[in-house]
Amino acid sequence: MAKRSYGSGRLYEVERKRGAVYYGSWWSGGRRVKRRIGAKRSPGQSDGLTQVQAERELRRMIEREVVRPSGERRTFEQAADAYVDHLEHVMERKRSTIQDYRGYLTRHLVPFFGDRAIDRVDAVRVAQYLRRKLGDGLSSKTVQNHLNFLHGVFAFAVKRGWAPLNPVAHVDRPKRSRSPHTRVRFLQPHELDAVIRAVPDDTLGSVEGPLYLTAALTGARQGELLALRWLDVDWLAQRLRIAENYTRGRWDTPKSHEGRSVPLADRVARELDLLSKGSRYRADTDLVFCHPLTGNVLDPSKVRKRFGEAIDRARVHKITFHELRHTFGTQMAAAGAPLRAIQEWMGHADAKTTEIYRHYAPDPSHGAELVERAFAKKGSNLGSNMSETNPVEDPQKPANSRQLDLT
Repeated sequence: MAKRSYGSGRLYEVERKRGAVYYGSWWSGGRRVKRRIGAKRSPGQSDGLTQVQAERELRRMIEREVVRPSGERRTFEQAADAYVDHLEHVMERKRSTIQDYRGYLTRHLVPFFGDRAIDRVDAVRVAQYLRRKLGDGLSSKTVQNHLNFLHGVFAFAVKRGWAPLNPVAHVDRPKRSRSPHTRVRFLQPHELDAVIRAVPDDTLGSVEGPLYLTAALTGARQGELLALRWLDVDWLAQRLRIAENYTRGRWDTPKSHEGRSVPLADRVARELDLLSKGSRYRADTDLVFCHPLTGNVLDPSKVRKRFGEAIDRARVHKITFHELRHTFGTQMAAAGAPLRAIQEWMGHADAKTTEIYRHYAPDPSHGAELVERAFAKKGSNLGSNMSETNPVEDPQKPANSRQLDLT
């Protein structure tokens, strides 16, 4: 790649297992800065950056990452944009997360805080934002997400001297609103069988039955299943390896950023074996749940829609495709699987997420047996007179006195 002029930075490529990646470097404040720009676009592909796009991104990053005097004022929009850019290129947060953050800015935060200087946004203004969004009908959880992001923006600004303090830390957060579904929704095994029987006998139906079964018996997310390849099916070890995720039209890592493996039950193994034998696409790198005619990844929205139609035909209570994960979690807990193992299988980064299944697990204290013993009708280990009352005595008569006949 041609050498760039002094002071404008340098763009270069680094070969990775998944392809070449553009990196940039430049001098800022007396030190060399290196940043990941993005994946290089392969010939004939739509994903990744061309060299022109990478050059443009490099110039934009140099403008934002250059060290400025701490007293220089930034608007909220400038500071927030720099923060998201930092998360994307330095912290390497997931693409879906960056998209969510940019959505917060475009639709909510920038229209409210606008071009106000970041150091002029105080706790009162943040509280006004909170009340405005709750008044607009946003859920408490959504507003909480906005405030979490806003807290990150100000923490980023404080470190760089753009703001004196973090006003979000001085604002009371809304309590999480109760979900309209107060109970975990899932399918019982016989209901799952009914849904699989309700899969239509058409082109996509040949894939959907095994897909629904695998989702319910592994707890894998929809995007993880759509990205599953035959090399990820370990028949001997009886494991499925979750290594990729297909989300928002792009290939990505699993939600937790780390791969994992999940148990491969015999029933799932048999269905996948039949699916493999009937498929045109059986190479190691081919998708397991691909479109039967093209081998391409299935349309996630169409998968969700057709699953809902199968639920209706089966006449079981409604759940979403994602809630097949709850079917796995509740049934594994009921079978006595440790919550720590369920957490690992389902890819929960936080153990608190897995806690929703603890009430479906067998009671380790054997409380039902204790209640039966405590309230058994055959006798009691309590004193026989503890519930008896003393007979009513004449209040005028001294205790233990006898009545005298004086006539």
